[in-house]
Amino acid sequence: MATIRLTAAQAMVRFLSAQRVEIDGRKQRLFEGVFAIFGHGNVAGVGEALFAARDALPTYRAHNEQA
Repeated sequence: MATIRLTAAQAMVRFLSAQRVEIDGRKQRLFEGVFAIFGHGNVAGVGEALFAARDALPTYRAHNEQA
């Protein structure tokens, strides 16, 4: 197996998108997507990784802190 170099954000996004759960004999994703408020420091460095994995782990944008 070849080594894959990833940033911490890329590794986290891959990990979250790979998680599965079995309910009633049917496997499905554990995380259907993530919420993020970009520009507030809470997703520093993760935005690019989320954008690259937008098919596997969709990002839903909240437009303010109260969302």
